[in-house]
This record gives sequence, C-alpha cells and structure tokens, in this order.
Amino acid sequence: MPAIDDQLNDPDPAVLERLGDITAPTLLIGGTRSHIDQRQLVLAAERIPGGRFVPVDAGHLVHTENPGAFLAALRSFGVG
Repeated sequence: MPAIDDQLNDPDPAVLERLGDITAPTLLIGGTRSHIDQRQLVLAAERIPGGRFVPVDAGHLVHTENPGAFLAALRSFGVG
C-alpha cells in the first residue's frame, strides 16, 4: 500500500512521457466535479495514441454517482 500511495500522491513526472508507449485504445473518464484536474486528463488522453477523454457530470466516483453516463461512455468506446 505505501508504494501505491506514493505513486498516487507524488507520481513520477516521467510517467507522462511514457503515455505514448501505450498501444491499446484507451478511454479516460473524468467526473467534472472531481478533485482531479480535468485538463490533466485531457492532456493524458492526447498523449496516448488512440486515447480518448470523456467528461461525465459526476464527482470522483463516476461509476457510482452517474452510472448511466459512465456506461454510455463505455458503450461509445465500444465496451459493453
């Protein structure tokens, strides 16, 4: 758990440089009322080939706060 906390709370900036190495289509879903900076998610999605960002009207727990929009985002990406 401490290693995971370290990665979440103080991520290595080099990780952003490696997002372009991801080869799978990638969907990032962000709650528009989340404490996570949505611009960071947009930038991350732009760095991933085939990456896509979908904002959803929700807080941080998108899948529980707005499950309909969460599932719609997954379906629009071809999941489900």
